Amino acid sequence: MTTVEVHDPRSDPEPTGWRRFQKKARLLPVWDYRLLGVEAWLARNPPVLAVAREGEETVGAFVAMVCRTVRERAYAPPPDTPHRGLAPRWVEVYLPALSGHSACVFLPGVDDERKRAAVRAFERAVVDRLGPGLLGVVYRAVDHDLGPVLSGRGRVAREIDPVAVLSGIDSAEAWERRLPDAVRDRLGAGSLRVESAAARADLDARELATLLNEHRARQDARAWREGQRSRVGGLHLDTRSRIAPSYLDALVRRPDVVTTTYRTADDELAAFSVLLDHEEGAALQHFAARPGSGLWVDACARAVRHTADRGRPLLTAGRTLLDRKAALGFGTRPLVSVAVPRPFLGRRGPSR
Repeated sequence: MTTVEVHDPRSDPEPTGWRRFQKKARLLPVWDYRLLGVEAWLARNPPVLAVAREGEETVGAFVAMVCRTVRERAYAPPPDTPHRGLAPRWVEVYLPALSGHSACVFLPGVDDERKRAAVRAFERAVVDRLGPGLLGVVYRAVDHDLGPVLSGRGRVAREIDPVAVLSGIDSAEAWERRLPDAVRDRLGAGSLRVESAAARADLDARELATLLNEHRARQDARAWREGQRSRVGGLHLDTRSRIAPSYLDALVRRPDVVTTTYRTADDELAAFSVLLDHEEGAALQHFAARPGSGLWVDACARAVRHTADRGRPLLTAGRTLLDRKAALGFGTRPLVSVAVPRPFLGRRGPSR
């Protein structure tokens, strides 16, 4: 029998055996329970961690944002506030800071039938937690092969913008030789001072967050203007919160996170990137720059060099600007989104 426990990382202790599951499921650093807690405290729609168990063994997990209407206050109620009620809520299974990766994961070797049982148990758990005000669950961006596990009667599935993936990186030099001349000419940082290292404790997280949130706002506005497929039912609905300085401060200090900064002669931050380093593949999580800097290509090249030097099998780089990433040799990996209205949650399991 599959059971699901829902943990609020702001107040609940780390789930038993969570770090062992992280390692066995080969999860990226954003799944760290302490990091989830920092993210949740300063979020308008805070994430909870749902853990699926078969007996004592953890077999799957979900990061789920508990979303509220935009008319409510900027930050979520404190964790001791009663969860159940009539106020409208919905749940998004989503990694808001790493949207190209699924927030629904399982151990290698778990078959589809066991995954379906975990999904049904997860949905029953969130219904019980949030009560009659729950409108439904949206699995925002999950791996394509989970589509059949999540689909079924009353469930609406569609393919969304894929994630950019560069694989088979034999060497950074070989990758650079394959670039078009116009792209290769954009490599380099000119007169800027570039520093790149893991576990950085020398950075001003407020400075990073300010630049990143300004960059995200410009990118989101451009994506909307250029017709990027909307996230929910044709609406320009963004349930993410601004990136908090405390989150970035905790993130860049990790030994498996490489942060690259670009500074002017006056020591002003011109750009920075955050690379998650993992044996299963690296992920270029964040990039932010002042308008017109033209540094994204150089930041990407440094990420490719790191990926090649560490022998990682692939590099992912988010879901936007895919045409520009194609010029750098990136392909794509498909993702799907599945919406489940309240009447179908848990009661009728996903079809085979």
